[in-house]
Amino acid sequence: MGLIQFLTVFFFLPVDLPSGTQLMTVERRKAVWAIYVWCRRTDELVDGPNASYITPTALDRWEKRLEDLFEGRPYDMYDAALSDTVLKFPVDIQPFKDMIEGMRLDLWKSRYRTFDELYLYCYYVAGTVGLMTVPVMGISPDSKASTESVYNAALALGIANQLTNILRDVGEDARRGRIYLPMDELAQAGLTEDDIFRGKVTDKWRRFMKGQIQRARLFFDEAEKGVAHLDSASRWPVLASLFLYRQILDAIEANDYNNFTKRAYVGKAKKLLSLPMAYARAAVAS
Repeated sequence: MGLIQFLTVFFFLPVDLPSGTQLMTVERRKAVWAIYVWCRRTDELVDGPNASYITPTALDRWEKRLEDLFEGRPYDMYDAALSDTVLKFPVDIQPFKDMIEGMRLDLWKSRYRTFDELYLYCYYVAGTVGLMTVPVMGISPDSKASTESVYNAALALGIANQLTNILRDVGEDARRGRIYLPMDELAQAGLTEDDIFRGKVTDKWRRFMKGQIQRARLFFDEAEKGVAHLDSASRWPVLASLFLYRQILDAIEANDYNNFTKRAYVGKAKKLLSLPMAYARAAVAS
């Protein structure tokens, strides 16, 4: 599902900027790492090598383990890292529980009738990441925005990232028997499940994809508005994540909307160019 790409960028960007300014405190980096690891392990339950053996009961046990670590009873060193994060930052358990709910959906649900249904799934598996990390990233003391609006922007980034994953991976998901696209919108475009499984790029498909990409970009735009209200040390990695992932949509277009047999990706040169752009934008927002 690629639900933790935001955390991957956030954690693995270098600590020292060219100016010598510290990007993040060590404490924050450790906290983001702990959330990253928990999300990775949760994702692996349904997408990893043992996914075929995972049952609802196994996810119930994972949720109980989550509750225990939030109460200071970790099972292992990785749980202990998240327990420590919970002690140091006002992290709420609900987004973590909601992510597990998204894993439950993946055990039985392979079609989404409407965008409202798909949005809820995207919230569970990716929007939750934004809600988990805002308490760690922090809100700027100079921000006049409401706390709710900052969280909404973080949520929008997660939704945008997951919609991008879905549009990038249409062919891959179809080969697994899954369609993460609104079925009613497919029908309105004159497309069927069989069209997805056949994997042929047609004018109908191109028109449909243009609308889906436009919606994903709107979520990225909404997310970008909230970055200026984050703590100054957190703006650059968040913007870098946003810029890098948004370019996948450009790559889908460059592939003539063939997301059946071609995987859209951002080349290393474009990735490297995105980092100074994000840094400059973050500096302006300061």
